[in-house]
Amino acid sequence: MIQTEESIRKKAALEIAEKMATAARTAPKTRGRDSLKIAIVSGEDLQKVADKMAEISRRNSLPSFERDAQCIRKSQALLLIGTSVLPAMLTFCGLCGFENCKAKMQVPSAPCAFNTIDLGIAVGSAVGIAADCRADCRVMYSVGMASMEMKILGDLHKILLGIPVSISAKNPFFDR
Repeated sequence: MIQTEESIRKKAALEIAEKMATAARTAPKTRGRDSLKIAIVSGEDLQKVADKMAEISRRNSLPSFERDAQCIRKSQALLLIGTSVLPAMLTFCGLCGFENCKAKMQVPSAPCAFNTIDLGIAVGSAVGIAADCRADCRVMYSVGMASMEMKILGDLHKILLGIPVSISAKNPFFDR
């Protein structure tokens, strides 16, 4: 049996996305408390995310969302990582701008600073795996916005980033 590289790209990209998800899951978290939700999107669902991004672009006059949607269409896999806004319930903090976690709870939509930090660490771990595997990727908030509108990760995870993964001769995220 002979397999060409072209015939295994999608499978390889999905395997890399799975490893990225694992790295994000095992990344250090505040107090060992996991506030992350992680998903991998591919195939027709990947195109639906790109369609939603194009819709947001038209609706809000945001050309960057259409540009990013075109990048998604050239990708074989998409990793989504989101965090909840529920506080870490630390005794002393205030990094979110509120006096403490109890005060922050009075504004349920306000994000916990530590959850956002944990998201950043998880994203860094995930993109490190893509780099180790020599796959192209890019962290995109536009993907996160579209995925939130689509409620892919549900309602609790209000800060969401997307990382498309591409295996091709030219990085589709470079000359955006």
